Amino acid sequence: MLMPRLFGESLLDDLFDYPTRNYNYTYGTSDLMKTDIKDVDGGYELTMNLPGVKKEDVKAELKGGYLTISATTNSDKDEKDGNGKYIRRERYSGSFSRSFYIGEHVQMEDVKAKFEDGALKLAFPKEDAKPVVEENKYIAIE
Repeated sequence: MLMPRLFGESLLDDLFDYPTRNYNYTYGTSDLMKTDIKDVDGGYELTMNLPGVKKEDVKAELKGGYLTISATTNSDKDEKDGNGKYIRRERYSGSFSRSFYIGEHVQMEDVKAKFEDGALKLAFPKEDAKPVVEENKYIAIE
């Protein structure tokens, strides 16, 4: 007997998979905030996937050497049968954030950000390696 696929892969998925359900997959957020960081000449390029998120729902903050990126998303999935009766209505609303330590030397004006095609791209400079000067300390002899 064929089972209707109203709620997931099959009707039994909702009944038997509840405690171990992967909600990220269920609600389509499994690719949200996946990040690639590339070492380029003189700095770093960070690319973060934000599928389905609007530019105005993304915020980037630099505080204490930490770059924090936060996003909010809302999703509605309505399905009706031919008579207009609801078979399933799902709504999802959530907020996400990730933080990266990029160094105390980086100022807000040093970070360049661009959002296009569901991806946030940020570029920021590397911390200059300061040469370690070995300082000799002597014990005073009386």
